[in-house]
Amino acid sequence: MQYTRTVEALKEGTVIDHLPAGQGLRILSLFKLADTGERVTVGLNLSSRHMGAKDIIKVENIALTEEQANELALFAPRATVNVIENFEVVKKHQLELPETIEGIFDCPNSNCISHGEPVKSFFYVKPTVNDTKMKCKYCEKVFSKDIVAEVK
Repeated sequence: MQYTRTVEALKEGTVIDHLPAGQGLRILSLFKLADTGERVTVGLNLSSRHMGAKDIIKVENIALTEEQANELALFAPRATVNVIENFEVVKKHQLELPETIEGIFDCPNSNCISHGEPVKSFFYVKPTVNDTKMKCKYCEKVFSKDIVAEVK
């Protein structure tokens, strides 16, 4: 099988590659990557020699920090996050599950004080055997990462 590039090269920005197939749109939404005002290219169900199928997200003119990249590890622990400058990879983030996540997800507990006060949400991240749990700093309730991600 011959390998062909199916997504245009990026001059400046961030490439989030090797996302599990079907996770690209979820990550685009959860991390508000489409709200940057910059051009975003999303490839879904692309062929991959290692994964069979994968998703990819390219965001122009935005360089994700290591902290932002690690937050992706909740949903795509084997993803690669590359910062691009002048068509060259200048930084490869090695993803590690963060110990805390602030200001990205809302607490699923509708009675949590984080909904009525001007505070950023804050979760402690605890990996378990079959899931990753997130404990709200304010109400101290523990949720599966998937439940936290579904709250809008």
